[in-house]
Amino acid sequence: MITFFLVLLQSGNEYNGGAVVAMVGKDCVAIASDKRFGLELLTLATDFEKIFKMNDKCYIGLAGLATDVQTLSEELKLKCDLYKLREEREITPKKFAHLVSSTLYDHRWGPYFCEPCIAGLDENNKPFICSTDLIGCINFAKDFVVCGTTARELYGICESFWEPDLGPEELFEVISQSLLNAFDRDSKSGWGAVVHIITPEKIITRHLKTRQD
Repeated sequence: MITFFLVLLQSGNEYNGGAVVAMVGKDCVAIASDKRFGLELLTLATDFEKIFKMNDKCYIGLAGLATDVQTLSEELKLKCDLYKLREEREITPKKFAHLVSSTLYDHRWGPYFCEPCIAGLDENNKPFICSTDLIGCINFAKDFVVCGTTARELYGICESFWEPDLGPEELFEVISQSLLNAFDRDSKSGWGAVVHIITPEKIITRHLKTRQD
């Protein structure tokens, strides 16, 4: 029974494919994803949204089953809006991470088949990133976090490319090259990418053209 459940989790996570990575820089943070939407090896669209804005300093990337990505992103956005109305302030990335964790744990007996990566700047404009598993166990990091079917490839490449104290433009180059090189080795992700760089002053969003095969 346990083996069947683990196989179900893995197949649900990998059915649509995807790659998401978040990375820390000097007083900035970046989050990026591919754009592919597919059914296993069949590509259906190249404009599927996997990164969602919660507020001006907090983003979440979701990789996994496409229907769960859309459902969970809408539920989390609603909870963020309710938090803002109740507290009269924006939610910080760390508090949002705990909100995501509790939301996923509430659904542990019928989990969402998606893995979140969270990136943002706190109230002091310090970078914050983390990821969770399907039932909300948080993995805090000081360099980068990855999720999706390309996670194994991303780990190795990000470890080679990432350096401390990267500026916004350097961080963009590092996260872009890491993502592009990683999903070139994964047939379930790719077909374009989007990168968001969050700084205290502004958000920089860039779309990348990649191989279409």
